Amino acid sequence: MPVYTVHAPSADGDIRGATDRFVFVRDGFSFWAFVFGPLWLLYQRLWLAFAGYMMLSIVVEVMLSLLRASGGIRFAVMAVIALLMGLEAVSLRRWTLSRRKWRQLGVVVADDREAAERRFFDRWTTMRGLDFDPTTVDRGAPPPTRNGPRQPPQLPRGDIVGLFPQPGMPR
Repeated sequence: MPVYTVHAPSADGDIRGATDRFVFVRDGFSFWAFVFGPLWLLYQRLWLAFAGYMMLSIVVEVMLSLLRASGGIRFAVMAVIALLMGLEAVSLRRWTLSRRKWRQLGVVVADDREAAERRFFDRWTTMRGLDFDPTTVDRGAPPPTRNGPRQPPQLPRGDIVGLFPQPGMPR
Protein backbone atom coordinates (compact mmCIF):
# COMPACT_ATOMS: atom_id res chain seq x y z
CA MET A 1 0.00 0.00 0.00
CA PRO A 2 1.25 3.49 -0.77
CA VAL A 3 2.44 5.77 2.01
CA TYR A 4 1.59 9.48 1.98
CA THR A 5 3.07 12.27 4.06
CA VAL A 6 0.83 15.21 4.91
CA HIS A 7 2.25 18.73 4.82
CA ALA A 8 0.63 21.97 5.94
CA PRO A 9 1.67 25.54 5.13
CA SER A 10 3.27 27.58 7.85
CA ALA A 11 0.42 29.68 9.11
CA ASP A 12 0.88 32.34 11.72
CA GLY A 13 -2.69 31.83 12.82
CA ASP A 14 -4.91 28.79 13.05
CA ILE A 15 -3.76 25.86 10.91
CA ARG A 16 -7.23 24.33 10.98
CA GLY A 17 -8.44 27.04 8.61
CA ALA A 18 -5.87 26.03 5.98
CA THR A 19 -6.93 22.40 5.59
CA ASP A 20 -7.76 22.96 1.93
CA ARG A 21 -4.07 23.76 1.30
CA PHE A 22 -2.69 20.56 2.84
CA VAL A 23 -0.43 18.62 0.48
CA PHE A 24 -0.37 14.83 0.36
CA VAL A 25 2.95 13.59 -1.05
CA ARG A 26 3.06 9.95 -2.14
CA ASP A 27 6.22 8.08 -1.27
CA GLY A 28 7.85 5.93 -3.92
CA PHE A 29 9.18 6.02 -7.46
CA SER A 30 7.97 8.90 -9.64
CA PHE A 31 7.56 7.71 -13.23
CA TRP A 32 6.95 11.20 -14.62
CA ALA A 33 10.08 12.57 -12.93
CA PHE A 34 12.00 9.66 -14.46
CA VAL A 35 10.70 10.31 -17.98
CA PHE A 36 10.49 14.12 -17.93
CA GLY A 37 12.97 15.10 -15.18
CA PRO A 38 13.54 18.82 -15.82
CA LEU A 39 9.95 19.43 -16.93
CA TRP A 40 8.64 17.64 -13.83
CA LEU A 41 10.85 19.83 -11.63
CA LEU A 42 9.54 22.97 -13.32
CA TYR A 43 5.93 21.77 -13.06
CA GLN A 44 6.36 21.12 -9.33
CA ARG A 45 8.10 24.51 -8.94
CA LEU A 46 11.25 22.98 -7.49
CA TRP A 47 13.56 25.77 -8.67
CA LEU A 48 16.68 24.90 -6.70
CA ALA A 49 16.38 21.23 -7.58
CA PHE A 50 15.96 22.22 -11.24
CA ALA A 51 19.09 24.37 -11.10
CA GLY A 52 21.01 21.52 -9.47
CA TYR A 53 19.76 19.05 -12.06
CA MET A 54 20.79 21.30 -14.92
CA MET A 55 24.22 21.94 -13.39
CA LEU A 56 24.75 18.21 -12.89
CA SER A 57 23.67 17.46 -16.46
CA ILE A 58 25.99 20.09 -17.90
CA VAL A 59 28.96 18.95 -15.81
CA VAL A 60 28.37 15.31 -16.75
CA GLU A 61 28.07 16.17 -20.45
CA VAL A 62 31.30 18.22 -20.35
CA MET A 63 33.12 15.41 -18.53
CA LEU A 64 31.87 12.82 -21.02
CA SER A 65 32.89 14.97 -23.96
CA LEU A 66 36.36 15.50 -22.46
CA LEU A 67 36.67 11.75 -22.00
CA ARG A 68 35.43 11.24 -25.58
CA ALA A 69 32.77 8.80 -24.44
CA SER A 70 30.68 7.02 -27.02
CA GLY A 71 26.97 7.61 -27.52
CA GLY A 72 26.07 4.41 -25.69
CA ILE A 73 27.99 5.45 -22.59
CA ARG A 74 26.40 8.91 -22.68
CA PHE A 75 22.96 7.33 -22.91
CA ALA A 76 23.72 4.94 -20.03
CA VAL A 77 24.99 7.74 -17.78
CA MET A 78 21.98 9.94 -18.51
CA ALA A 79 19.67 6.96 -17.94
CA VAL A 80 21.22 6.45 -14.50
CA ILE A 81 20.73 10.15 -13.72
CA ALA A 82 17.10 9.86 -14.86
CA LEU A 83 16.62 6.78 -12.68
CA LEU A 84 18.04 8.62 -9.67
CA MET A 85 15.69 11.51 -10.47
CA GLY A 86 12.72 9.14 -10.44
CA LEU A 87 13.83 7.62 -7.15
CA GLU A 88 14.57 10.90 -5.36
CA ALA A 89 11.91 13.19 -6.84
CA VAL A 90 9.55 12.80 -3.88
CA SER A 91 12.38 13.52 -1.44
CA LEU A 92 13.21 16.68 -3.38
CA ARG A 93 9.58 17.76 -3.14
CA ARG A 94 9.50 17.16 0.62
CA TRP A 95 12.79 19.01 1.01
CA THR A 96 11.40 21.99 -0.89
CA LEU A 97 8.25 22.01 1.24
CA SER A 98 10.30 21.96 4.44
CA ARG A 99 12.57 24.71 3.06
CA ARG A 100 9.45 26.81 2.46
CA LYS A 101 8.56 26.30 6.14
CA TRP A 102 5.79 23.79 5.50
CA ARG A 103 5.22 21.44 8.39
CA GLN A 104 4.80 17.69 8.17
CA LEU A 105 1.69 16.75 10.11
CA GLY A 106 1.58 13.02 9.68
CA VAL A 107 1.93 9.86 7.66
CA VAL A 108 -1.01 8.00 6.12
CA VAL A 109 -1.17 4.58 4.49
CA ALA A 110 -3.95 4.26 1.91
CA ASP A 111 -4.73 2.86 -1.54
CA ASP A 112 -4.99 6.25 -3.29
CA ARG A 113 -4.86 9.97 -2.55
CA GLU A 114 -8.57 10.33 -1.84
CA ALA A 115 -8.51 7.47 0.64
CA ALA A 116 -5.43 9.01 2.25
CA GLU A 117 -7.23 12.33 2.64
CA ARG A 118 -10.31 10.67 4.15
CA ARG A 119 -8.23 8.56 6.51
CA PHE A 120 -6.06 11.50 7.62
CA PHE A 121 -8.95 13.92 8.21
CA ASP A 122 -11.03 11.25 10.00
CA ARG A 123 -8.15 10.63 12.37
CA TRP A 124 -7.31 14.32 12.63
CA THR A 125 -10.84 15.43 13.56
CA THR A 126 -11.38 12.68 16.14
CA MET A 127 -8.03 13.21 17.89
CA ARG A 128 -8.05 16.99 17.96
CA GLY A 129 -9.88 18.96 20.57
CA LEU A 130 -10.72 22.63 20.42
CA ASP A 131 -7.53 23.58 22.28
CA PHE A 132 -5.21 21.58 20.01
CA ASP A 133 -2.27 23.44 18.47
CA PRO A 134 -0.61 21.24 15.80
CA THR A 135 2.49 23.43 15.66
CA THR A 136 3.45 22.38 19.19
CA VAL A 137 3.50 18.65 18.53
CA ASP A 138 6.82 17.14 19.50
CA ARG A 139 8.10 14.77 16.82
CA GLY A 140 11.25 13.00 17.85
CA ALA A 141 12.36 14.18 21.26
CA PRO A 142 14.59 11.76 23.12
CA PRO A 143 12.93 9.59 25.75
CA PRO A 144 12.73 11.07 29.24
CA THR A 145 15.50 10.21 31.66
CA ARG A 146 15.55 9.93 35.41
CA ASN A 147 16.31 13.03 37.41
CA GLY A 148 19.63 12.96 39.17
CA PRO A 149 23.33 13.03 38.45
CA ARG A 150 24.38 11.19 35.34
CA GLN A 151 26.70 8.27 36.10
CA PRO A 152 28.37 5.88 33.70
CA PRO A 153 27.26 2.26 33.91
CA GLN A 154 29.20 0.23 36.47
CA LEU A 155 31.02 -2.87 35.22
CA PRO A 156 32.01 -5.67 37.58
CA ARG A 157 35.68 -5.52 38.51
CA GLY A 158 38.00 -7.96 36.79
CA ASP A 159 35.68 -8.78 33.93
CA ILE A 160 36.61 -8.04 30.39
CA VAL A 161 34.05 -6.64 27.98
CA GLY A 162 34.52 -8.27 24.60
CA LEU A 163 34.98 -11.71 23.12
CA PHE A 164 37.04 -13.36 25.91
CA PRO A 165 35.26 -14.15 29.19
CA GLN A 166 38.32 -14.43 31.45
CA PRO A 167 41.59 -12.52 31.34
CA GLY A 168 44.51 -14.77 30.37
CA MET A 169 42.35 -17.65 29.10
CA PRO A 170 43.74 -19.64 26.17
CA ARG A 171 42.19 -18.86 22.82
